[in-house]
Amino acid sequence: MRVSRRGAVDPFIVMDVMEAARKAEAAGRHIVHMEVGQPGTPAPRAARHALASAMEQGALGYTVALGLPELRAGIAALYQRWYGVSLDPSRVIVTSGSSAAFLLAFTALFDAGARVGLGEPGYPSYRQILKALSLVPVGLPTSLENRLQPVPADLDAVAMDGLIVASPGNPSGTMLDHAALKALIDHCAARDISFISDEIYHGLHYGPRAVSALEITDQAYVINSFSKYFSMTGWRVGWMVVPEDHVRLVERLAQNMFICPPHASQVAALAALDCVDELEANRATYAENRRLMLEGLAEAGFTRIAPPDGAFYIYADVSDYTRDSLGFCAQILEQAGVAVTPGLDFDPLRGGQTLRFSYARSTAEIVEGIARLKAFMAAQTKL
Repeated sequence: MRVSRRGAVDPFIVMDVMEAARKAEAAGRHIVHMEVGQPGTPAPRAARHALASAMEQGALGYTVALGLPELRAGIAALYQRWYGVSLDPSRVIVTSGSSAAFLLAFTALFDAGARVGLGEPGYPSYRQILKALSLVPVGLPTSLENRLQPVPADLDAVAMDGLIVASPGNPSGTMLDHAALKALIDHCAARDISFISDEIYHGLHYGPRAVSALEITDQAYVINSFSKYFSMTGWRVGWMVVPEDHVRLVERLAQNMFICPPHASQVAALAALDCVDELEANRATYAENRRLMLEGLAEAGFTRIAPPDGAFYIYADVSDYTRDSLGFCAQILEQAGVAVTPGLDFDPLRGGQTLRFSYARSTAEIVEGIARLKAFMAAQTKL
């Protein structure tokens, strides 16, 4: 049977690492998980209780395509609370995770063949979703000097129809301050380049908070999720904010692509918005994990990093030890029992020399993982 060229996307390597770790655990080994960007905590308690109650009250069927009106209003209120932005709830579109939001955004904004810029290192699924939609991902190599975030100078010589930026970034955890984000938005506005702001790690910061594109402009697509700060990865519920005149466009796409987001997940998400104390306790755990990781990785020999401002990742240059990050990760898993992610997921050109470490799990697991990494690295020699 024939297949489409659009399906010829690269694998998501971190998922392959997860599978290798699962097999090792099935064989009886204890693996420390530093590979996946998934909180080790469950959905907030009140969110779980709200869903249990809703399940006893009746069927959870289709909702309207844009999501439960009360959830959309709750998300709009979050922008007032976090950023001081007054947001019309009609511009909020609830989605089946941020992945569905990327599909909707790319489909709404770009025709086949359009060129969309993305910073490298960056979230690998941007590139693969773009390819699957017959769009052209345009990698923008970033530098440690700019803390692995794109700057307008990186865009000057590149023809593009759109730009997607993540702050805090994955895999770097670095953020754009107001001036840096505004410079990118202004650059795009002056050249009719559609701007997409991936803000799914907002709420997870360890100094000044992240800046939303909505503090600067209404002419952007802003994407967020309940997966990270709200600790609801498997619930698959996210959202996007679009310009007022784009709402009906995206609604028609959502109706046909997804019908609606999962009703059960929306019920839980609405309750999660009010679980501030529990969620802030999670963030305090990540802050301690971050402190331990920055100290421990440096002691182990991983010294070339841009310290993260947010999210729960550290991205390290390991070119002193290897040019094959995939093989190096396999070696770490086999010999140290620690699962980490090769940089090839995030940067096709330079990722053979980098690793991503996640510190989203419990502090005890982080402590154990650091000890194992120190022992492993003590036996390594530089190239």
